[in-house]
Amino acid sequence: MDSISKDKLENKHILGIDYGQKFTGIASFYIGKDPYPLPWGRLKYVSDSELIHSLKKIIEDEFIDIVVIGIPYFTDGKESTMTKTIKSFFYMLQDQLDIPAYSVDETLTTFEAKERMSNDPRYNFKVDLTKIDELCAAIIIEEFLKNSSD
Repeated sequence: MDSISKDKLENKHILGIDYGQKFTGIASFYIGKDPYPLPWGRLKYVSDSELIHSLKKIIEDEFIDIVVIGIPYFTDGKESTMTKTIKSFFYMLQDQLDIPAYSVDETLTTFEAKERMSNDPRYNFKVDLTKIDELCAAIIIEEFLKNSSD
């Protein structure tokens, strides 16, 4: 898990990524302008190279300064097959970007997203599986910000 000092985050535009092999959720947060991380949508997964291409376009079009991707672990901290897959994707993405990319532990973000949806009138108090990936991406940004050092 990577971190950055809070003073280096001022006025930065962050893109959060919840990698998936069906859909990849994305969210953004413009520090100093947005009230909180905003779910932004999801990208249909075709391949890692296609996903990197799509993400690079978003990064360029939206003037993103920092990328944060969630990497899941088992609750005991051990790696799963998906952990290794996402780490591999993260390193490929990192190699192709001209901006900093960080990873955070996204263990239980799907559970948290479902809980939030069940308690939020924006989702009619129901879990909306078409929006869960982008909400997870917003939670990934929150985790990154929470872990940033003072």
